[in-house]
Amino acid sequence: MAAEQEKKPEVLSGTAETSAADFVPDAGGPIVSRAKRLLIAGTGSGVGKTTVTIGVMAALKARGLSVQGFKCGPDYIDPTYHTAVTGRLSRNLDSWMLPADTVREIYCRASRDADIAVIEGVMGFYDGKNPKTNEGSSAEISLLLDCPVILVVNCKSMARSAAAIVKGFQLLDPRVRIAGVFANLVGSEGHYRIVRDAIEQECGVPVIGYMLRDEKLAMPERHLGLVPSIGRGELSPFFSQLAERISAHTDLERLLQAADTEPLEASARIFRPQEADRGGTASEAPRSLPTGAHADAAASADAVRPPEPRVRIAVAKDAAFHFYYPENLELLQAYGAELVYFSPLAGEKLPAGVDGLYLGGGFPEEFAERLAELREMKQSIAEGIGSGLPTLAECGGYMFLTDAIVDTSGRQYPMLGLVPGKVTMQNKLAALGYREATGTEGNFLLGPGDTARGHEFHYSVFEPAASATLPPAYKTKGMRGSKDEGALSGSLVSGYTHLHFASNPDMPRRWIEKCLLFRKMRDGLV
Repeated sequence: MAAEQEKKPEVLSGTAETSAADFVPDAGGPIVSRAKRLLIAGTGSGVGKTTVTIGVMAALKARGLSVQGFKCGPDYIDPTYHTAVTGRLSRNLDSWMLPADTVREIYCRASRDADIAVIEGVMGFYDGKNPKTNEGSSAEISLLLDCPVILVVNCKSMARSAAAIVKGFQLLDPRVRIAGVFANLVGSEGHYRIVRDAIEQECGVPVIGYMLRDEKLAMPERHLGLVPSIGRGELSPFFSQLAERISAHTDLERLLQAADTEPLEASARIFRPQEADRGGTASEAPRSLPTGAHADAAASADAVRPPEPRVRIAVAKDAAFHFYYPENLELLQAYGAELVYFSPLAGEKLPAGVDGLYLGGGFPEEFAERLAELREMKQSIAEGIGSGLPTLAECGGYMFLTDAIVDTSGRQYPMLGLVPGKVTMQNKLAALGYREATGTEGNFLLGPGDTARGHEFHYSVFEPAASATLPPAYKTKGMRGSKDEGALSGSLVSGYTHLHFASNPDMPRRWIEKCLLFRKMRDGLV
């Protein structure tokens, strides 16, 4: 698929894909990861942990090691960096969205054939859902995985005080294992030695490396256009520079020693295999989760065959639509879906004969003018959804369904026109945070008594049309209370919220059942 995508303008390339061919289900035994593991955390946001993480990943890969990346929390963009650097599909580990057993299972499945797992933290090490506990924090992930931590400290304008910061992180929760410190943004090698000596004396942990202040190595803008630039390989020189800098100023042998941990074991629970369905309901389908695009098929001696595809679901995948949790796609495959990727941005019409449609998040606003011009593509998708095609649209996909996208200059670009109203871009975040979603009446993914967890992150505001409105798809609860969210119309479920299917695995099962019913109705069998 990557080779085909390179021939098309603005289509994401260079990212790991999953397909039915990658499916390597387990036979239900424990999943064991013997990879070394390390969590790179920061004292707060903006201290440079993403830069350090990517540099460490690139330096270790340059040594010939197989590096599996992970990101704490719900963010999509940092895993895209990881995937580009390591060549392996990076995954999110989120202890608020997902149960602890599921976090361990995702970790073990993805890392069991790697040499080392490098996990990037989120915000500050102890920052999460609850200011009074470790819930949803990098600290909680480190405890769930019994994972050593390298703490990144911004050492600009300080010396011995850096030791006080590290000491505080050690003492707040003595259960965490801070195995080393990375001194970031030091002014000189001499400054580094002062900070190192203070920390090692007072805190009893090694300072394994440092990075000088250098504007040339600043991370690029994380929002507009970033992911397409990664896909086109434009950041490869930047990644190479980071690898060289980390290798020159970091004791990688000491880092590998810190990451030398006991094997971690997880049970196949949510994704446990079952007897393959041969014509019954989707609830009887296998629940095995594939291990990803680079998994070793021989990793389990008890490996079983993946389920035969029972339905075909089209998935929009290009520079405008590309935010999908890998587990969402893999759970659909596990229940028997063949995923058919296509690029709306390249003018590709809805693939013929599909039984469902997934429009993920991304940056449609960046390509609004072009999307507006692709009338045949838009018509094919609108007609498919209008025919009753079971469809889930999240964030950018939801924006694409509206009457129009309005940019920050007031220019308006017509979209699909299936959700009455328009979305208007802002220069600041409009919504950010975790969401617990409850379905509404008629929602085929989540009913009124069903809940799932996810997050919102967007710069636009939806303005419903005064003349016609659709019922909400969800009732979501966040830090600031509850609200109606999204739009529901027949077999279309849409909204800003990105849901993680592993928070409620009944969602992919219901989607497959809805797709089966749609296909029977289309074929005149019911």
